[in-house]
Amino acid sequence: MLLHIIARGRIGRGPEAELVERYMKRLTWPHRISELPDTGGRMPAAAAGSRIVLLDEGGEQMASLEFARLLETWRDGGVREARFCLGAADGFTPAERQGADRVIAFGRATWPHLMARAMLAEQLWRATSIVAGHPYHREGRQ
Repeated sequence: MLLHIIARGRIGRGPEAELVERYMKRLTWPHRISELPDTGGRMPAAAAGSRIVLLDEGGEQMASLEFARLLETWRDGGVREARFCLGAADGFTPAERQGADRVIAFGRATWPHLMARAMLAEQLWRATSIVAGHPYHREGRQ
């Protein structure tokens, strides 16, 4: 399953970009990042049966294990692409929210766009490592 980050705005160079790159390099699942301008731009074509996940401060809060199981279920169910969308400063329209398969948040706090992208990259790597049985994730260990 392709893990596809679609983000409004350009990340450029800097510590956030380095974090995103670091975690994306660790992913063993197919992955891609598409950047769109803050407004306008054309959304990349989606594979049939894609799942759309919006990252939004008002979304559902998921533990890392839940997130990993969601990706595993989609992958094992034949989903070809999971699209993770990060909106511009004003977030998503009601129509975009309604058209999403999931709306998730990284806690109740508002995160800067570039930090949210880095956190998403890390969570994607964490989730795929959980699915693979890698010892990186330590939830529940003493």
